[in-house]
Amino acid sequence: LITGFVEQFSERLVEYFEVNGSSPKNIIVFRDGVSEGQFMQVLEEELLALRRACKSFASNYRPLITFVVVQKRHHARFFCCDEAAARGRGKNIPAGTVVDRVVTSPDEYDFFLCSHHGIQV
Repeated sequence: LITGFVEQFSERLVEYFEVNGSSPKNIIVFRDGVSEGQFMQVLEEELLALRRACKSFASNYRPLITFVVVQKRHHARFFCCDEAAARGRGKNIPAGTVVDRVVTSPDEYDFFLCSHHGIQV
């Protein structure tokens, strides 16, 4: 789904090798702009493309690949169970909060992350 993905990633592998003198053992891809209906298509196509790029870099190169689809647009709002932990007049949850149970899918590995302070402080 990303035009020129194999070429772009192959270039990044070469740059990494030139700077570090070795290939990465682990690769983590954070992918945005994917709807739920496209998850499997993106995983299948882009993971295969990533593996092709690794193979073109070195035929025996097989790093551990983690593929994360990031979705920033949601309508979930979380509140602190403990009022004392709430932040600002917006009663925001603290930055760094991870919600990975109850309101998440039991069939997929998903979570909500509040990575920064809320706009209303």
